[in-house]
Amino acid sequence: MELTLLGTGAPAGLPRPDCPCAACATALGPDARAATALLLDGALLLDLTPGAAFAAARAGRSLTGVRQVLLSHPHDGPAVEVPAGLPQPGRVPDGRELTLLTGHRVRAVAMDSPGTGYAVAGPEGQRLLYLPPGGAPAGLEEPAESYDMVCLDVVGRPDALAKLRAVGAVGPTTDVVAVHVDHDVPPGPELARRLAAAGARAVPDGATLAVGAYEDVPDVPRRTLVLGGARSGKSVEAERRLEAFPDVLYVATGGSRNGDTEWSARVAAHRERRPGSWQTVETCDLVPLLAAEGPPLLIDCLSLWLTDAMDSAGAWDDAVWAERGEKVLRERVRELTEAVRGTRRTVVAVSNEVGSGIVPSTASGRRYRDELGRLNAGFAGECEQVLLVVAGQAVVLRG
Repeated sequence: MELTLLGTGAPAGLPRPDCPCAACATALGPDARAATALLLDGALLLDLTPGAAFAAARAGRSLTGVRQVLLSHPHDGPAVEVPAGLPQPGRVPDGRELTLLTGHRVRAVAMDSPGTGYAVAGPEGQRLLYLPPGGAPAGLEEPAESYDMVCLDVVGRPDALAKLRAVGAVGPTTDVVAVHVDHDVPPGPELARRLAAAGARAVPDGATLAVGAYEDVPDVPRRTLVLGGARSGKSVEAERRLEAFPDVLYVATGGSRNGDTEWSARVAAHRERRPGSWQTVETCDLVPLLAAEGPPLLIDCLSLWLTDAMDSAGAWDDAVWAERGEKVLRERVRELTEAVRGTRRTVVAVSNEVGSGIVPSTASGRRYRDELGRLNAGFAGECEQVLLVVAGQAVVLRG
């Protein structure tokens, strides 16, 4: 089954008309996107958008062989002129299946918001799922057979991808293609980076893909370290990298700090922005978690883990540090980095970057700064990807 993406943008396109934002201002050339429309084997058109016939011609395709036009959007939208020879656009009721003379079978998928999704099976058995903007499937059953390709709003609804993964509808060989791309994230390298972290990709308008060929499916890094200063956005970046995955275990190393209202407010803010399907555990005992099988881990953060490790080693006292504290701490760090090297889980860890700041005025402060630098370097050495977040912008240091 062959899929041609006549457009891959949001319903208003990218850039949006008259939008002055930075993302729209830079969405030029190959980064410009018309409203999403999919042409399957030249016979089935999913969503009719303005200029569809010209878009098909630019892609080296024709709409003359289209036998069915189906709409997915929550409403039919503004009137679109139907090119001569095309059948009148329609919509399949939720749960109903349509069989075309070409051998394609189309089943309408109920959504958790207005709109219709379509599961298409080709004549040779390849399976495609196409979801409308801002929607996720409703009433998914587990286990499900993996689709060969899924086209959905990855940036706007990463939880939809997580739900599909949870029931097996998206597997390791599923080609996840981002469509309905809007100005929520800058285009170009930043869009590609964020999508790759979710195991997805974007393609330019006019691209033709073979459904069932998964050679271009991006590999999600197993281990990632996210560094940054205070309020840099490092925790948000780390959470964003796993929001398209189900059953994430959030490992909080800071404890509850009973009586500290400011700390409690920070913890509450973190919990509110995390997906409801995530589980949270408060512990600094990271080695057993890394050794065990299970869902992805998000460790926030290594700097607080180090504080606990230094407390346990008595590393704040100069005499204890000289006698045994340094040796004990080095062993704890070695055990942690070896566990990271051997883990089979997907891990995203957060840590503070303090080496570029003001030199601490106390010996214990300088000791902490130095040990955190060593810990960060050792942990980063075991990761496929390392990021530095500055002013909310992620700079890739490795991977």
